[in-house]
Amino acid sequence: MFGGKAASLARLGSAGRIPPGFSLSVNEYQCWADSGSDEMPPQIVQDIHRAYEALERISGVIDVPVAVRSSAVDEDGIGESFAGLHDTFLNIIGADRVVDAVIRCWRSLGNKHAIDYRVENGLDIESAQMGVVVQQLVFADISAVAFSANPVSGERNEVLINANYGLGEAVVSGLATPDTIVINRDDLFQQSVTVGAKEIMTVRTEFGTDEKPVPRIMQGMPVLTEDQAKEIAELVISLENHNGWPVDVECAIHESQLYLLQCRPITTLPSKNTSNHQGLHMSGAESS
Repeated sequence: MFGGKAASLARLGSAGRIPPGFSLSVNEYQCWADSGSDEMPPQIVQDIHRAYEALERISGVIDVPVAVRSSAVDEDGIGESFAGLHDTFLNIIGADRVVDAVIRCWRSLGNKHAIDYRVENGLDIESAQMGVVVQQLVFADISAVAFSANPVSGERNEVLINANYGLGEAVVSGLATPDTIVINRDDLFQQSVTVGAKEIMTVRTEFGTDEKPVPRIMQGMPVLTEDQAKEIAELVISLENHNGWPVDVECAIHESQLYLLQCRPITTLPSKNTSNHQGLHMSGAESS
């Protein structure tokens, strides 16, 4: 068992351009948890080193930068999403650093807000387990969180997109006010475009990421072209059709190529027309 996020990406297959990577199962997590040590069991360390070397070969990149993401057993499910409650680590370079990031992901299973979420939703705490997804990092020029139904108004015939420059952390963690685009599903016409302040963006550093100010001239410009927004809308609609339920998707654009990073169900949708405010940022995918 590899957890909700890994299972979702595996099911999607060719539904989108998904970065290559590998996963650790809940068995590895349980082995570490049962050891009672903060250190990774040697066999798992060896497995991660071999998998990372294989990813280097597949990607053609030595010291390939990766994203290390939680994949709890009940994460990204139809009932509960756990959005933002477990930790993600971006721009991790080298197998030893991946080992450290995996341990930190596992530890985030015990985050206070994650435990509170489990209690509030009637989920068991003691039996919680976590897989981990390790993917080649997309050097995103633009990151977006997109919904195949409007999570603000409850309108099922609208796609809502939040977008910002750089990596996705500034979008999904609410660190910046992103652009918000609402698209009609029938004709893919943009019903509204709200240009957000986009105060900061998440960028790569030598050993991780950092938040940097967005140049003022870029703050006042729409992040996405009309064609890029349409391509994202087509992706989320196809993923909803593939899965059979409204989806919450994280994606990235690098050198004009759209990449699918995560896909989870929208777990709560309000009744239609309960709100007409389209500028509200709905954090969905990136930091869990």
